[in-house]
Amino acid sequence: MSEHRAWLIDSSIYIFRAWFSLPERWHDARGMPLNAVYGYVSFLLDFIEQARFPRHCAAAFDESLGSCFRNDLYPAYKASRELPDEALAFQLTTCKELTATLGLPCYGGPRFEADDYIASIARLCHHMDIPITVVTRDKDLGQVLLASEDHWYDFADGRRLDAAGFADKHGVRPEFFADYLALVGDKIDDIPGVPGVGPKTAAALCAAYGNLEGIEANMDSLAELPVRGAKGLRDKLVRHWPQLELARELTRLAERIPEIQHIPRSSISRSSLQALAHALDELGLGSALSKRCAQLDRMLAL
Repeated sequence: MSEHRAWLIDSSIYIFRAWFSLPERWHDARGMPLNAVYGYVSFLLDFIEQARFPRHCAAAFDESLGSCFRNDLYPAYKASRELPDEALAFQLTTCKELTATLGLPCYGGPRFEADDYIASIARLCHHMDIPITVVTRDKDLGQVLLASEDHWYDFADGRRLDAAGFADKHGVRPEFFADYLALVGDKIDDIPGVPGVGPKTAAALCAAYGNLEGIEANMDSLAELPVRGAKGLRDKLVRHWPQLELARELTRLAERIPEIQHIPRSSISRSSLQALAHALDELGLGSALSKRCAQLDRMLAL
């Protein structure tokens, strides 16, 4: 068992990856597609084997499109995204149910995003000196890499970064990444940035002054930054400062979701693997996935 580490899975991102990359070869008895379910469960079984049946492990799901607290602050937040159709909504629900059947605590709700649940659990882990690995493809979750042993891990591509590696890749330290995103904006989430402030300038601002408060306290020295257009930076930022502060409220992860009071513990066992295999058979997804469950069952029996 992997004890001294918490593994926090950004499940929805891997469900969507399977949804878009796999053909509709699998269907349930009603004809509903199961390609995302097949791909996601394959990932989940591979993950728990590689992580050696982690004891501290949880899965977070995005269920707040249009109803998140960020939509209260900024109604246009993620406005360009379409709600899942019936087929995708069915698979999202099924994936969450199967994850719980396997024995992993699941988090999701109408007010917070998966990233917020992960950040809230990560805060508790940091308080207990438990290192975390965030299993994701989303760079926004780099914000939670606050300890030297923390990792950002894209399981599908095998990419693993610690805080220093994340800073090298993106040019910004994890604790200032929300401020960086507020400066450049995030097209995927429909968050506008400051016009004329690109990634290099935003990274230079964060490297020199840290967060928005540090930038605001040093407005008179912005012209000295070694970046193109430094002389006009102060005016651009002053003109868009209210927008910047709002944007950071959107890009910064919520770390104190009231329902997150304890570090989750998984209950992966031989019986949970057998229950998952049965559920997959009921869906019509037996065969290869059930064999994987049986292999993991035998590993636990040793």
